[in-house]
Amino acid sequence: MTELRDDGFLNGRLRVLQPARGYRSGADAVMLAAACAARPGQSVLELGCGAGVASLCLAARVPGLVLMGLELQDSYANLARQNAARNGLSMTVLTGDLSSPPADLRAASFDHVISNPPYFMAGTQGPAADRTVARQERLPLHGWIDAALRRLKPAGDLTLIQRADRLDQVIAALLGRAGAITVLPIAARAGREAGRVLVTARKGARAPLRLLAPFIMHDAPCHTRDGEDFSAAARAVLRDGADLTRLFAKVS
Repeated sequence: MTELRDDGFLNGRLRVLQPARGYRSGADAVMLAAACAARPGQSVLELGCGAGVASLCLAARVPGLVLMGLELQDSYANLARQNAARNGLSMTVLTGDLSSPPADLRAASFDHVISNPPYFMAGTQGPAADRTVARQERLPLHGWIDAALRRLKPAGDLTLIQRADRLDQVIAALLGRAGAITVLPIAARAGREAGRVLVTARKGARAPLRLLAPFIMHDAPCHTRDGEDFSAAARAVLRDGADLTRLFAKVS
């Protein structure tokens, strides 16, 4: 990884170095951060942190967090450390394999774990090896969820984003170990099928599953012009750093 680009997030509040060619975090990472209900002083672990975008977006919204990231690829782990420093944020980044985490991580537990696991099962290797590693599974999805639950404190919260067609695998991996499962479908436009889901769950909880109304990313029924056409709700999250936790809060 030699050529980097300087990407702005949250209307430029964060400046993040990412590879010009290869895997780059985008809207999914920002949405993941917005769904985490962490409070000042709590600890948060990001599994597969990449260049640190999700964790740093969360830190920009919630001050005083104790952040740790685990990243398999050295080049991305180094970028995450560099990005935290250049934005004046504190984050410990460990390099290691999720299936055999470093001792420092095995000894720790967290109030929150967030993750954007690879969306695709193992397949053909692409020309950008780092992108392939980031997007294709080495460890099955249930292994990611198992690792997350092991690192959570009792009653700790897991937040993850995944393809909608893999929701059944997410729920299957959570059953019997976490409850209060809440699913927010994310659809590109009104009337379209959801392409992504944001899922939160609480370790050891027994509350029933909740399926929320879809979050719509774009107002127009189709893409009609160059440039952004985000919905007001999506703009508030992606540009202004608004949180999504109010959507997950149960109204009694």
